[in-house]
Amino acid sequence: MCGIVGYIGSKQAYPILINGLKRLEYRGYDSAGISLLNKKVNTYKKKGKVADLEDFVSDKDISGNIGIGHTRWATHGEPNDVNAHPHVSMNGHFILIHNGIIENYSRLKEKLQNRGYTFQTDTDTEVLANLIEYIYLKGNVSAEIAVRLALSKVIGAYGLAIICKNEPDKLIAARKGSPLVIGVGEGEYYIASDATPIVEHTKSVIYLNDDDVAILGGDGLTLKTIKNDKLTPKVQKIDLDIGEIEKNGFDYFMLKEIFEQPRSILDTFRGRVSLDKKEIHLGGLHTIFPKLVNAKRIIIIGCGTSWHAGLVGEYLIEDLARIPVEVEYGSEFRYRNPIINEDDIVIAISQSGETADTLAAIKMAKQAGATVLGICNVVGSSITRETDAGVYTHAGPEIGVASTKAFTAQVTVLTMIATAIGYEKKVISKDNFYNLITELHDIPAKIEKILTNNDQYLKVSNLYKDVTNFLYLGRGYLFPVALEGALKLKEISYIHAEGYPAAEMKHGPIALIDEKMPVVVIATKDKSYEKIVSNIQEVKARKGIVIAIVSEGDTVIRDMADHVLEVPETRQELAALLTVVPLQLLSYHIAVLRSCNVDQPRNLAKSVTVE
Repeated sequence: MCGIVGYIGSKQAYPILINGLKRLEYRGYDSAGISLLNKKVNTYKKKGKVADLEDFVSDKDISGNIGIGHTRWATHGEPNDVNAHPHVSMNGHFILIHNGIIENYSRLKEKLQNRGYTFQTDTDTEVLANLIEYIYLKGNVSAEIAVRLALSKVIGAYGLAIICKNEPDKLIAARKGSPLVIGVGEGEYYIASDATPIVEHTKSVIYLNDDDVAILGGDGLTLKTIKNDKLTPKVQKIDLDIGEIEKNGFDYFMLKEIFEQPRSILDTFRGRVSLDKKEIHLGGLHTIFPKLVNAKRIIIIGCGTSWHAGLVGEYLIEDLARIPVEVEYGSEFRYRNPIINEDDIVIAISQSGETADTLAAIKMAKQAGATVLGICNVVGSSITRETDAGVYTHAGPEIGVASTKAFTAQVTVLTMIATAIGYEKKVISKDNFYNLITELHDIPAKIEKILTNNDQYLKVSNLYKDVTNFLYLGRGYLFPVALEGALKLKEISYIHAEGYPAAEMKHGPIALIDEKMPVVVIATKDKSYEKIVSNIQEVKARKGIVIAIVSEGDTVIRDMADHVLEVPETRQELAALLTVVPLQLLSYHIAVLRSCNVDQPRNLAKSVTVE
């Protein structure tokens, strides 16, 4: 979950590293550090944000054409100056940065201590630095060989950038389970956890696979496996504009990304849903679409917001395509003993495409013989390479840690999949199919309309910014939206919130309701409307505060709720795409009013690439 950046070339490395770390700070912001090589190695690191590191080095020697930088999300060892990366081996020969977890670090550390090594930090990374150095000195081998031999003894996940003080003309990068991309310039190379720090320098990249080791330097780029098998680098072009990773006038990336949803949803179905031809064409699923249509069971796997999108997908696929669906947390699925059949379809959902638990679940499903599909936002990510087929969401870079546009893009893809299967199976009629895709085309404009009422959400947020608990209720398609709304509030404002099916309120949560408890009820007009009206009356009978998300023109709930936030009418199958937006805005404004860092909430990072 940490951010890695590196550079080797003719330019001064420091500006590239510090700007790269700012781009990667959404991956971790406990501490940051850099190492620069210019005859000698200068290493500077600081607890806190990248800005703290920048202040710290303002009067330091920051020259050098080779360097590595890191922004940390702590796993082993508390966030402080000492545990910050880069880490230096005991005798100073190796300097490295690391994203991931070395699972057998304790055993390796004990062996190194028995050989005279001492340790300054509590991290697993320092163990790896010393292991590489030990092999380098004992075996009298090159830095590359020492790295490969050390990694053959490591159990766990890593993305690494490594400097050897005695070989000052090269950088070494290695990957297993944690993403790394190499940027290829004119006589220069970049290393990063993802493409965001690279895009302003080059559009040519190489995505490293598991067990890849890249040696970068004046002699060019050499790509090998840990076992020393030579590989041919595959250079790809990235389609990413620098403006997509800037705030563009918004105070926070999260608000920018909320407001980008009309475009990101449009981009996700653009070229795939045709009103003229009355068809849905998902090219990434073309070869396996018959398997989807004939599936006896679909398993959807995700974590966090992606799991909530999967729950919406369950309703969509069972409703429109009449295929049984199970939705699993990746973290639970991989550790229990699930029943997976060869004719099952597994759909893995991840914004980053690097979620460790989801990746492990994919591998388990493939080993069992299931067909595995991916729904992902990042081209070249691990999930896109591990799955049999898939669909990109085209949401564009999502920098805010709290996911917003990724959720609606994922739901858009699941809507297209469910509708296409249902139409092919003749579960839904031609008229119903055409009505569905027409309504989907109208969703971006309807979200634009919701966003024009941003000031209304701010006013409501100001009234409840200081409460300690929220309850979110929904039924049917809107129950997962309640879960997602509660998660957003927890993530960025640190207010305790829970999402429930509205009917389950009587089975426990109703005991919490009093005049201090805001209850957010998602209550647009659908087949459960009368039932949820009754749930609202139950809350009001106990003096609870009701904030209702309703369809435009609703007068029944308006007369009983304390606050009413309207969304345009749409089909119940598409209601999640509209109703989640007010919940995103409420959580955003409450967090800002509480002086929380919306884009970098405490203890969280964007891509969970470690267990």
